[in-house]
Amino acid sequence: MGEMPSIQVGVISALFLSVASSVSIVICNKALMSNLGFPFATTLTSWHLMVTFCTLHVAQRFNLFEAKPVDMKTVMFFGVLNGVSIGFLNLSLGFNSIGFYQMTKLAIIPFTVMLETLFLKKQFSSKIKLSLFLLLVGVGIASITDLQLNFLGTILSLLAIITTCVGQILTNTIQKKLNVSSTQLLYQSAPFQAAILFVSGPLVDQMLTKQNVFAYKYSPIVLGFIILSCLIAVSVNFSTFLVIGKTSPVTYQVLGHLKTCLVLAFGFTLLHDPFTERNLIGILVAIFGMGLYSYFCTQDNKKKHSIDPPLASQVKDKDNPPFLAGKNIGIQENESHEAKKLSKESLV
Repeated sequence: MGEMPSIQVGVISALFLSVASSVSIVICNKALMSNLGFPFATTLTSWHLMVTFCTLHVAQRFNLFEAKPVDMKTVMFFGVLNGVSIGFLNLSLGFNSIGFYQMTKLAIIPFTVMLETLFLKKQFSSKIKLSLFLLLVGVGIASITDLQLNFLGTILSLLAIITTCVGQILTNTIQKKLNVSSTQLLYQSAPFQAAILFVSGPLVDQMLTKQNVFAYKYSPIVLGFIILSCLIAVSVNFSTFLVIGKTSPVTYQVLGHLKTCLVLAFGFTLLHDPFTERNLIGILVAIFGMGLYSYFCTQDNKKKHSIDPPLASQVKDKDNPPFLAGKNIGIQENESHEAKKLSKESLV
């Protein structure tokens, strides 16, 4: 019971870091692409991942975390899958209307719930499903303005949904099954994600923008924003793996929609983007759904912890000699210790 506050602090810190860094990078990239005319999103993402890997490599050299080897085939598949999902999301945005792209992002939550229910036998209560429904309705009202369907765009959206859901589920599953931290998994997989996007990024961007990233004339201010974007991306990538590892893929997607609402609000207050009553109503409904989701998840976790400790203590008393009890507590509370360790890393 004494470990619970530290776990909650670690999760809250990860959620805050994810929101702050994601909103920051959206604002930075919007200035880079909309105001400065740098449209190469996929190639920029490959640079993000390369800078993330280099940063983690330096951190590992300074012993800020311990590199843990993971099965090469698993890491390679995981890295390539995540890289491909980013490419499909960008292609989906390029070949669909913004409204249909928002529908694609909204579909990730129910599809993730379905996959976890079918293949991981995870149970979602009717209350949590209701809160997720309210969240999706709210975000849909706030962000979807038009729906234009086309065959190629629909196929790309389906591929984006499938690869994103599977990638995020694997992010959570690999950390728990192989007992690796979010930092260790990101360090191992980032080179493969960067490689697939570094090769495919210029092609995808040229297909979408009709421009060549290598022929673009880079001014000092554009280079400055690219460097800033890459630095913020280190925090974005780190917090993404951290949040999914400490919570779940569904919670990460809920958090993503909170970021959407915040970006809409920031766009209105800072950039003077158009803002209607529909946007406001949608954001309020979405926030209400997020609040319900958070409350119901907290209640479910309390029920689990009220049931699990007695069972765990019975197993330990029955199967283990007294001098091993402390060691087994450390193993069973591994996530708590990882949360403390990763909090220190994020501060560095």
